[in-house]
Amino acid sequence: MKITSVKSSVLSYDLDEPLGYSQKYYTSRTAHIVEIETDEGLTGIGECFGPGPIALANKIIVERVLAPMLVGMDPLDREVFWHNAYNGMRDHGQKGMPIQALSGIDIALWDLAGKIHDLPLYKLLGGAFRNRLEVYGYGMMLQQVPDLADRFADESSAIMEMGFKSMKMKIGKGPDEDVKLVRAVRDSVGADVKLMVDANHAYTASEAVYLGRELENLGVYWFEEPVAPEDLAGYRDLCRTLDINISGGEAEYTRWGFRNLLEGRCVDILQPETCALGGISEYLKVRDMAHTHFIPVVNHVWGSAVCVAVNMHLLAAMPDLPGGAHPAQPMLEYDTTPNKFREDILLESLGILDQVKSNGGWVGLPSGPGLGIELDRKFMNRHKVKI
Repeated sequence: MKITSVKSSVLSYDLDEPLGYSQKYYTSRTAHIVEIETDEGLTGIGECFGPGPIALANKIIVERVLAPMLVGMDPLDREVFWHNAYNGMRDHGQKGMPIQALSGIDIALWDLAGKIHDLPLYKLLGGAFRNRLEVYGYGMMLQQVPDLADRFADESSAIMEMGFKSMKMKIGKGPDEDVKLVRAVRDSVGADVKLMVDANHAYTASEAVYLGRELENLGVYWFEEPVAPEDLAGYRDLCRTLDINISGGEAEYTRWGFRNLLEGRCVDILQPETCALGGISEYLKVRDMAHTHFIPVVNHVWGSAVCVAVNMHLLAAMPDLPGGAHPAQPMLEYDTTPNKFREDILLESLGILDQVKSNGGWVGLPSGPGLGIELDRKFMNRHKVKI
C-alpha cells in the first residue's frame, strides 16, 4: 500500500458574538483537517492545532513542505516519516507551526493504521485501561458584556445542567477581576463541582502567587497556564509555593520541549496538545516521560470532533498513575461554547452531550477502526476556506 495524496482543508465560519481568552478575542471558528489517501482506497483523518491565519499558514506547510515527503511512502512507516520530516525542518522550526502541521499528518497516519488493521486506535496503542471517560465541560470564555460575572454564573449553571460534574473557565482580566469571576461561578455551581481556571499565560509569577492563593480559598482544582510557557522558573516556583495544582504544556512541542518542563518539576499536571506537539507518535513519548516522573497527564483538547475522537482513544489507552485499586481517572476536555465543528463535522456525531446528560458526566469509547469517525463532506464543503 502506498500514499497517493495529502489533502489539507481549513474550515471557518463567523461567530454570533466574539469569544476570547486573556490574549485576544475571536470573531470566527476555525478547524484544519488533514486527509491522507492511499492506492487501496483507505483514507486517514487528522487535525492540526491553530486558529485563523495560523491554520492557513499550516495548510501551506502541510501541502508544500510535508506532503511531497510523504507521497509514495508506506502509510505504516510513521516513525520513518516523522523523523525525516522533523530532521528536514529542525533548522527552521523545532516548535510552533511546522510541528502543528506535522501533528495533523501523524494523526491521519495512525487513523490509517487502524483502518489497515481493522482495529480501533486504542487497540493499536495497547488496549483500553477503561471503557468510559469522565468529561469536564470547558466554557465561560471571555465575552464583551457589561457584567461578565453574571454571564459566567449563568453559563456555569447551564454547564452543570448539561450533566457535567467538572468544568473549566477562562480568567486573565487581572487578579482582582479574576477572583470576582471565579467567586461568581463557585457561588453558582456550589462547592461539590470540580472547578478549573485557565489564565492562558496572562501573569508574571509574583502576580500568579497572589492570585493562586485566592483561587485556593475558592476551592479551584487547577490553575492552568498561569505564566508564559517560556518561564520554566516561574512555573517551578509556583509549584513549590502554592498548594493548588499548577497545570500547563499546551504551548510546548516535541519530547525535547517537554523534557525540561518535566525534569524541572514545573507542573503538577501536564496538558499536552496532541494536535500541536507532534501528533500521536510524539504524544506517546511525552506521556511516558511524564509518567516516568509520576506527573499526571490530562490532555489539552481544542479543536473539532476529530481532535475529540483522537483524545478519547488516547485517554482510554493511558495507564493508571501510579496504579492501585481506586486510581484517579484522566478527564476528557470538551468545549461547550458555540462551535459547529464540535459535532456537525461528522456524519455520525460522537454524541458527547447526550452521553454526558444520560450517564452523569461520562462517555463511552468510539467504535470502528482507527478513530472510528467519518467526515460529513457536505458540511466540509460549506465551510471550506478557499485560498
